[in-house]
Amino acid sequence: MNDAAPKPNEGARPLALARWLEFVAGFVVLIVLVGGITRLTESGLSITEWNLATGILPPLSNEAWLAEFDKYKATPEYRLESSIGGMTLAEFQFIYFWEWFHRLLARTVGLAFALPLVWFWVKGAIPQGFKPRLIGLLALGGLQGLFGWLMVQSGLVGDMTDVSHFRLSLHLLTALLLLGALVWTARDMRHLAKDPHARPAPLTGASLAVAGVLFVQLLLGAWVAGLNAGHAAYDWPTMNGRFFPEVSFQQGFFYALTHDPFLLQFLHRWWAWIAVAALVYLARRVRKFDRFASIAVHSAFGVMVLLGIATVMTQVELWVAAAHQLTGALLVASTAWAMHSDGLAHRVPDPEQA
Repeated sequence: MNDAAPKPNEGARPLALARWLEFVAGFVVLIVLVGGITRLTESGLSITEWNLATGILPPLSNEAWLAEFDKYKATPEYRLESSIGGMTLAEFQFIYFWEWFHRLLARTVGLAFALPLVWFWVKGAIPQGFKPRLIGLLALGGLQGLFGWLMVQSGLVGDMTDVSHFRLSLHLLTALLLLGALVWTARDMRHLAKDPHARPAPLTGASLAVAGVLFVQLLLGAWVAGLNAGHAAYDWPTMNGRFFPEVSFQQGFFYALTHDPFLLQFLHRWWAWIAVAALVYLARRVRKFDRFASIAVHSAFGVMVLLGIATVMTQVELWVAAAHQLTGALLVASTAWAMHSDGLAHRVPDPEQA
């Protein structure tokens, strides 16, 4: 006869959830890559409407393609830029593909998260205390999609020929926050799979400081992308032969800080080394506790710096710049992994278990 009360996590499947979350995180990395290509090919404004269901399929007839092309021709981007040199239907189909593919991936990752979440929930496989966090991740994904549409809308009004770089940065950084949260939760699940009594990893002050430094670098990178500031200079380490570029402060320092392409590329170049120092510090903190996390961080920022320099010197070659953004996503994922390990390595002992 067994009258013992059931354990809190009895029936939970943390390892299965960890694998699922890692799969979704991989999908988010892919979306960030395709989003970067969409921006680099200036494809983001090619689809002027958001149709959640009917937008899944691209135009299937020549008449449908011409109708979509006519909608694009009404945008400020086409009227003020693309129409000057002319655009063929084939060229429109190229940019349409990248925006359509980006939206398709967003729908797919939503289903890849929501449907398994329902299944795990019904099966009672979610460990105690994790349901609110998983719902929060789902909501964050939906919010990121909303920010994407608000970003597109910003380029369809007035005389805007590009989307707002502020909204672009909000869209991108929310995706990277979601990526980091997915990785963190997956690591919690893997830790729980090894120890059924394990508690979630805490966020240390050191990790938070590193995350803050990295956030500034990612924000600067998003603004550089949004303002096409990568084209401000193609030499390195100087900019157009000067260490500090010519920057206009006529509209004030804050405006220059948030809008001047020369200043933003300069800041993105050199804040990168502050970010590298912070990431080296984090990687060294976790090296003894989690060697693989340390290696992942070192590898990611090393490749990202080299690709950043190559992006400039190849005059923002599409695939080099896209690889730079892809590595940025991988850097966020590896940093989240290392921050989680730092929390476990430097956890303050629980007095009740001491």
